[in-house]
Amino acid sequence: MKDAVVVSEAVKKYRDTVVLKNVNLQIPEGSICGLVGRNGSGKTVLMKSICGMIPLDHGEIRVFDQVIGKNIEFAPDTGFIIEHPGFLPQYSGIQNLKFLSEIKGKPCIEKLEKLMELTGLDPKEKKKVGKYSMGMRQRLGIAQAIMDSPRLLILDEPFNGLDHQGVKDMHGLLLKLNKAGITILLASHNMDDIHTLCGEVYQMDAGEISKIHNSPGTF
Repeated sequence: MKDAVVVSEAVKKYRDTVVLKNVNLQIPEGSICGLVGRNGSGKTVLMKSICGMIPLDHGEIRVFDQVIGKNIEFAPDTGFIIEHPGFLPQYSGIQNLKFLSEIKGKPCIEKLEKLMELTGLDPKEKKKVGKYSMGMRQRLGIAQAIMDSPRLLILDEPFNGLDHQGVKDMHGLLLKLNKAGITILLASHNMDDIHTLCGEVYQMDAGEISKIHNSPGTF
């Protein structure tokens, strides 16, 4: 099985603080990989580095055999939610997706409406995104992340703000996307999410990564 992501000896420093310490990680194509760790452990920096948003000081990251920052600037065929999804608060959800889609070409409104419905949002809703709850923003963020039919999804705490039913719905959606062939890297504090979704689980602590077995509890 080929790897969608290969991280080799990744190092990232901010002044005197080493945020990533020789991190090695392989994510097989078609898998769902879980990443757990406390705030400040380095997992968000790692995810941003994989996307191409933060350059490494040492080491290499390959996404679909392309070296990030060398062969290509940003991770190819990749959708992501890292930290808070950014939207124009004065426009509706469907308008935001339309604007983002227009950057890359002529948007297909029917496709965008289906994406919103897929994530549990009403595309006919006139409510401005600035009035959305955190859970609604997360749903719209996932719709945005899968808008270009990516082969890889990188999701940092995608269940924040969702109620119990919303989390259950999102679990079902991610499993469906994975079954369709999308590789997923998922960070969550909640081990219930990890148990339900992930085949492989890694823990980050003070910039170091280690493979762990799923175990009850919350990080």
